[in-house]
Amino acid sequence: MADDDPVRPKPDTERADGRPGNGSDGPQHPADARDSADARDSDEVEKLRAELVAANDRALRERADLENVKKRVTREKSEALRFANEGLLRELLPVIDNLNRALEHARSSRDVDPIIQGVELVLRSLVDVLARHGVKIVEARGTRFDPNVHEAIGHVESEHPPNTVIDEHQRGYLLHDRLLRPALVTVGKGRPGVERPDNDD
Repeated sequence: MADDDPVRPKPDTERADGRPGNGSDGPQHPADARDSADARDSDEVEKLRAELVAANDRALRERADLENVKKRVTREKSEALRFANEGLLRELLPVIDNLNRALEHARSSRDVDPIIQGVELVLRSLVDVLARHGVKIVEARGTRFDPNVHEAIGHVESEHPPNTVIDEHQRGYLLHDRLLRPALVTVGKGRPGVERPDNDD
């Protein structure tokens, strides 16, 4: 009999609030959650990759800028060293002009005195130019021998106190406080039998 058939439960197609009860708003399927997480991870990876590319570009540009600066500094330093003596050489040109004039005068004149005077004038002007650039003459004749600036090439008996520079064979020069060339000198050693002082104070 139909009344004896067991009652089958109706499908859960309707909820109390009238919305379909097919489970569409229930817990998300694991596969859907995984896809959503993968999408977020992919977006984050792409963002990080773009930031890395930008950072690499900046680093390359900064490195190129640094290399350009280093090259420019090296070039400017080389130029500075190459033309470091420009001022000195420019001041020496008038001295060379005066020497040429002295030679021309010497060829056309038999009088020696003006030639000597001209050479002395040129020498004084040359010494003045060197002095303006920090070059000083080492004092020698009549001073006490100083191995820091003098180089003895001979010793002679002399009435002067021992170790006095008697003669100068080649002038010495200083550049500021640095020795360019020592003066070549002859040093007195006193006469035999003359007692030397125990100390020089």
